[in-house]
Amino acid sequence: MHTKIATSILSADFSCLKEQVKEAEKAGADLIHIDVMDGHFVPNITIGPAVVKSVKKITDLPLDVHLMIEHPEFYIDDFVSAGADWISVHLEACPHLHRTVHLVKSKPNVKVGVAVNPATALTNLVNVVDLLDFVLIMSVNPGFGGQEFITQSIGKIKFLKQMLKEKSSKAFIEVDGGITADNAKQVALAGADVLVAGNSVFGQENIGEALQKILKSLG
Repeated sequence: MHTKIATSILSADFSCLKEQVKEAEKAGADLIHIDVMDGHFVPNITIGPAVVKSVKKITDLPLDVHLMIEHPEFYIDDFVSAGADWISVHLEACPHLHRTVHLVKSKPNVKVGVAVNPATALTNLVNVVDLLDFVLIMSVNPGFGGQEFITQSIGKIKFLKQMLKEKSSKAFIEVDGGITADNAKQVALAGADVLVAGNSVFGQENIGEALQKILKSLG
């Protein structure tokens, strides 16, 4: 698959969210990434199913819903009903990860992923990778947009790529945090299939130009 770009609305201006999402869509975004934070698992509070439902009405792009919340299993039905096409839950927030993954997998036409924080070992995924559609590597500590890419993430992406190969897993790799036109190519070459871009797109004066710059950097 070619490297896809998921533009994260965490950095968008919500007073004109429809216009900004449309601008990103027109410029070549592949997905709309929606960061859901609860103020417990991460030190920030963002949005819930109501906003996902609203975004679903304004774009035909798949909605990539990243649940940075405790007890995500309690809210899967709500986010699926709201229009989530991809759902990722955090390994660190799921003591019964196998059960939670199966819960998401039971929903028709919804891709399931597991997100992993920078300090979390990927070996914790070894018993579920064959069930996953994707693994989301956090290349910043989750909670806030605009953070700098953690360079050690490159090695982690390569390690995951090899692990998926050894397990014959068809899961693809998504990377979230600090992605810019300056590092997108390097991250893709390490093995990332989907790059989440937030501040480097929606945080810029011209959203379309900013996204095009990232896409061109990928070659």
